[in-house]
Parts: sequence; C-alpha cells; structure tokens
Amino acid sequence: MELFEAIATRRSVGKVKEDSIPKETIEQILEAGTWAPNHRLTEPWRFFVMSGEGRGKLGDAYYRIAMEGAASPGSEESVAAAEAAKKKALRAPVIIAVAAVPSDRKMVIEIEEYGAVYAAVQNMLLASHALGLGAIWRTGEPCYHPIMNEAFGLRLQDRVLGLIYLGNPEGPAPAGRRESAASKTVWID
Repeated sequence: MELFEAIATRRSVGKVKEDSIPKETIEQILEAGTWAPNHRLTEPWRFFVMSGEGRGKLGDAYYRIAMEGAASPGSEESVAAAEAAKKKALRAPVIIAVAAVPSDRKMVIEIEEYGAVYAAVQNMLLASHALGLGAIWRTGEPCYHPIMNEAFGLRLQDRVLGLIYLGNPEGPAPAGRRESAASKTVWID
C-alpha cells in the first residue's frame, strides 16, 4: 500500500473477528512502532501484547478500576458494571497496551517522551492497516489509572497511553472525512 493512500484510508475499526493473528504479523506491527522519531533516542515505548487467556490481565484491571470507582462497590449494579468493563478485554483477539516509560536522563523533556509514544502508535496503526487488519486505538480514564500501571508492572511515573485492539475486520471500514489542511493552516512568509 502506498504511504499517502494508507494515511488517507486508515480508519478505526472496532468490530473484528476472533481469528488469531500470526505472531510474525504482530512483530511487524511492533517493529513499525519502534521506528517512531524520539529525541535523544530514548525509545520510551513499551508494548504489552495480550491474546487468548492473556487478555485476562487487562480484564482484571478493568474490573478492579470499575469496582474502585463504584458508588456502592458490593451492590449488584456495581458488580454488573465491573463485569461489563472486564469484557472489554475480549473485544479483539489481540490487544497491545502501549505505555510511555519516560527517561530520567538529563535534558529529556517528559512531554516529548509521550509524543514519541503517540508517534509509535500511529506507525503501528498504519502498519496494521497496510497488513489488512482492523485496529482501533482506545484510551480513556482506565488507561491512566494506577491499577493499569500495576497490571503491567509499570512505575508510578510511567503511563499507559492507550490500547490497540487488533483483528481481522468484520466488514468494510467506515468512510473518512476531514477538513482540509488549508482550513487549519496559517502561512507565515
């Protein structure tokens, strides 16, 4: 797939089949992530690939976060909500948690470490699309919760920046739409 075509046609695909994905394909996607630009070559990204029963680690984290935030943790409603949150880990056959592990070297600016990890995620999404897979990058409050860090053995200062849900698409990707670059650009001569 040609680069500009991949950029313009990549879409978030949330509905995927349960078919397994070959490890070699996942490794290609991970390698694409490692080629993201990053200042001082700190390579601040960490990837946690979950499939099969391994998705239970994420499901357990979702469950614990939901129970911690519940108004009445022992209630039937809270348990049902936590069980529903736990099932989010089963929405795709492969889930890649992507975390930023900022360097503590001098001269490293923390926000640039996050930027590098976001660039890695974009590379991974484009690689997934080029390989014919459906992918969606999910974020939200549970990603940033300390329980999520604990689930993946991350330090307090580290941060899970999102989860890439990956699989063979169930159907065609939705049509995309964007405003033109011209509508968002100021030329300064």
